[in-house]
Amino acid sequence: MTITFTKGHGTGNDFILIQDLAGQMALTEAEIRKLCDRHFGIGADGLIFAVRTENSAEVRGLLEQEPNAEWFMDYRNSDGSKAEMCGNGIRVFARYLLSNSLAELTDGSTLPIATRNGIKDVTATASGFAVDLGRWGVTETEYLVRVGGLGVARPGLAINLGNPHIVVALADQEELSSLELSKAPVLDPEAPNGANVEFVVLDEPLIKEGVASLTMRVHERGVGETMSCGTGVAAAALAIRHWAGNGQNFWKVRVPGGEVAVRMFATEDGEHVGISGAAELVFTGSVEL
Repeated sequence: MTITFTKGHGTGNDFILIQDLAGQMALTEAEIRKLCDRHFGIGADGLIFAVRTENSAEVRGLLEQEPNAEWFMDYRNSDGSKAEMCGNGIRVFARYLLSNSLAELTDGSTLPIATRNGIKDVTATASGFAVDLGRWGVTETEYLVRVGGLGVARPGLAINLGNPHIVVALADQEELSSLELSKAPVLDPEAPNGANVEFVVLDEPLIKEGVASLTMRVHERGVGETMSCGTGVAAAALAIRHWAGNGQNFWKVRVPGGEVAVRMFATEDGEHVGISGAAELVFTGSVEL
């Protein structure tokens, strides 16, 4: 089977994008792992199928909520497992849809995209795209996180953004640099469905010209350490705000692949969090599988 693909990334978090309009390209987890392998495949943190929402039994019902959500971002981690959402991936997905004339996004308009975590609204910005990740919440379970490079376990705050995150605050950049994230952090207790784990260090001063800033590294479940994680960036800012109790709503988060902005804002159904950043398509090609 010959597969035509596009490679893209959002702040270094990279993806393989494949059109599967009818939702019938039933690649196995092993085949997805092969495509995402950086030595023997194309190489990526994840794979995204562009599926017409009406053709997906998983999310077809979302059309009752938002009839204009024509496209489903069927996201898979590099280990082949399904994921609920991907904050960088959905921006790259939007770029892919527009570049292939599969969707339009004019000034001031919104592009609704179906995900396993519901409808996400994407808008264009000067530097890329912004996405409303929706409501969020703090999970009551208290976690201890053990990871290579840190001598003792550290407490982590669990944040739910439709996918699970655990955020750990570190003392300084030296601790952040010392982390060994080639292996997954050990969680106590274990997270039922695994979790993305973010390690963050606050800038000094924390707030400058009304924007708070921090630096982050992340280990994504089903992937490993990545250069960026969109929902993880949001989780990191939310956790720090939760601990600080300062009501700061504008954040700048630096990751190894660049910088992502985070904004918290009120809506009729409660507080939402959004992120914005770059989204680039790198090349297209075909591969035999």
